[in-house]
Amino acid sequence: MLMANEEIRVGIAQYKIGQAPNTLITVGLGSCVGTIIYDERTKTGGLSHIMLPDSNMFTKSTQVNLAKYANTALEIMLAQLKQKAPYGHFKAKIVGGANMFDFNRALKNANVGERNVEAVRKELERLDIPLLAEHVGGNSGRTMIVNLENFETTVRVVHHESIII
Repeated sequence: MLMANEEIRVGIAQYKIGQAPNTLITVGLGSCVGTIIYDERTKTGGLSHIMLPDSNMFTKSTQVNLAKYANTALEIMLAQLKQKAPYGHFKAKIVGGANMFDFNRALKNANVGERNVEAVRKELERLDIPLLAEHVGGNSGRTMIVNLENFETTVRVVHHESIII
């Protein structure tokens, strides 16, 4: 059972659901994309740490971690959110999607960060969830901290000042 004001940590290729007064946090967002889906009325949110844009090339495996991919993680996280907020009016923010490796620039379509961001945007649109803010791209790692009391999202960027989106 979570205590008041607990920090809920979301690892790579995971998602977790939380409710105010708790905080959701994920670290190590390089090319990965952190996606918060939030309902203001219930102060409930889900934070996903997505590694890759698409699970389709891996669907033959029985060991697929659906939380790893944009095309599967957000839908299953939203289904769990709807259990806690059945009449939720969900909205989203995204962070990450950096180009962490110089060689990606030379290879067409190799920038995993850009592909992750596009896949998350497309999935949010498909799920009819408005994207209110984003802090994406560049070439620096990030940490994402979401205050579930007010949806304030702090982004800590390596070698830069923190910002709030």
